[in-house]
Amino acid sequence: MNDAVTMDEAARGAPPLTHAAYKSSYKPIWCPGCGDFSVLSSVTKALAKVAVPPHEVAVVSGIGCSSRIPAYTACYGFHGVHGRSLAAATGLKVARPELTVLVASGDGDGYSIGGNHFLHACRRNVDLTYLVMDNHVYGMTKGQPSPTTEPDWDSKLSPGGTGVRAFHPLVIALASGANFVARAFSGDPNGTADIIAQAIRHPGFSFVEILSPCVTFRPEQREWKERVHPAPVAVTDDPARAARRIMTDDGFNIGVLYAGNRVPYPLGRKEHAKSPAELEEEFLL
Repeated sequence: MNDAVTMDEAARGAPPLTHAAYKSSYKPIWCPGCGDFSVLSSVTKALAKVAVPPHEVAVVSGIGCSSRIPAYTACYGFHGVHGRSLAAATGLKVARPELTVLVASGDGDGYSIGGNHFLHACRRNVDLTYLVMDNHVYGMTKGQPSPTTEPDWDSKLSPGGTGVRAFHPLVIALASGANFVARAFSGDPNGTADIIAQAIRHPGFSFVEILSPCVTFRPEQREWKERVHPAPVAVTDDPARAARRIMTDDGFNIGVLYAGNRVPYPLGRKEHAKSPAELEEEFLL
């Protein structure tokens, strides 16, 4: 926890919290220039916007550069295994519905080994927020192509490119049932904070793709700041209209692309029809 504000102080009704209250004392160790620094700032600003005390927030992650984020916040955190962050976060939210649950992931962690969990988390529509920092490369493991890497990206580890079509997370999220779909850019931390805050407030499963350049293995991504632009049309709650927009997207439209009205997965503890002792009796030989 941040020394400036403890969970007990927050619970007693301390003055309104600023983004600094959500930062831990640990210093991030990302590469200089990494977009994840700005994403961390956006996350803490967004939490301050929605005014949820740190002791009521849980940040869950898997493995990768982006998955370090829980350690850099003053909230409860869980650093899980590769690709399984959504499974852990879903269980946490269902068991503790009063918590605000955020999941931090990357394009490798979230779309490759975690791809199956991504599909079904969208489908279940549990009320949590999934933030994926996408840099089109495996940064922590030295620059291998990821699911979102362009098929013709030439590197030492993939000479001439993979030739494999890139994964389109926004299309998959919408088709699988995510209730909120947006894209942000780490180079605009205030705009990203606004989008994250909207995602947290929106009921159901909220998915935010955050373009976060990897200047170490993909220095050409510095050009993204010249390519990103606000989405030319307003947000829609019509899945068919959103699908047409996303399928013709150039990959750099920034903003909320879809805000649906699906009823979230029901939360809250249900009364058991049988007591534990009665259940045990059914297994007696």
